[in-house]
Amino acid sequence: MFWGLASGAVQSEFEFEHILRDIQTLNEWAMEGKLESTAISVHAFSHVADKYALLRHGGSFGDDYGPMIVAKSGLSKDELRETVIAVPGLQTSAFLALNLYFADQYGPGVKPKFEVVNFDDIIPAIQDGRFEAGLIIHEGQLTYEREGLKLIADMGVWWKGLTGLPLPLGVNVVRKDLGPEAVVEVSRCMRESITAGLQNRTTALDYALQFARGMDVPTSDEFVGMYVNERTMDMGEEGVRSIRLFLKKGAEIGIVPQVEVDVVD
Repeated sequence: MFWGLASGAVQSEFEFEHILRDIQTLNEWAMEGKLESTAISVHAFSHVADKYALLRHGGSFGDDYGPMIVAKSGLSKDELRETVIAVPGLQTSAFLALNLYFADQYGPGVKPKFEVVNFDDIIPAIQDGRFEAGLIIHEGQLTYEREGLKLIADMGVWWKGLTGLPLPLGVNVVRKDLGPEAVVEVSRCMRESITAGLQNRTTALDYALQFARGMDVPTSDEFVGMYVNERTMDMGEEGVRSIRLFLKKGAEIGIVPQVEVDVVD
């Protein structure tokens, strides 16, 4: 998504510094308003909607796929309810989806047992027996089987079955205090950078691979196709509707505050 800016294919009066961090760190920084523009979990956005404007482009949605609960062996529904699940962060959309899943499966007020673990460490923590199950994000969704793990539940499949909508996961935001003109300019840059990346997919993927944590090219290409696509260009009304419903349901179970979702073009 950011190859266009990094390569100079997209020009602006602003200078962009790329800061690579895991999503939980970016979520925490957004709470402080640390970055002028950032990727952020939809879950975390609900807590910073007063500081940041939500962009229509740059969103990541799981269309009948998404964060997964995995384990070394199969778990029954009753066993899962009592299992401590390794999760990648309290402000992640995966964690909100997990709570909504539990409320749907077990009834209002039932919440998962969990412990926060760095997303990169969740699969190894299951393999070495520290946890019986984990909630995986990122490329683990493609590699868990070769790591010897079994799928217990896919949050994207569950959400699509429940709502008919794609599961909202990540979005791009820009700080409102920069002023309307700057917000519009940052939005333009992000939109054009995503367009440039999709139009120059091979080159942009080569750029992204240097940050790919050892992923091979086919896995990286498949992962990019899952989360950087036409919906990333514009989430559309379906995407906006899904975000609003996701946060509405989150507010109903007391995980997120009630918030108005206004999207900047």
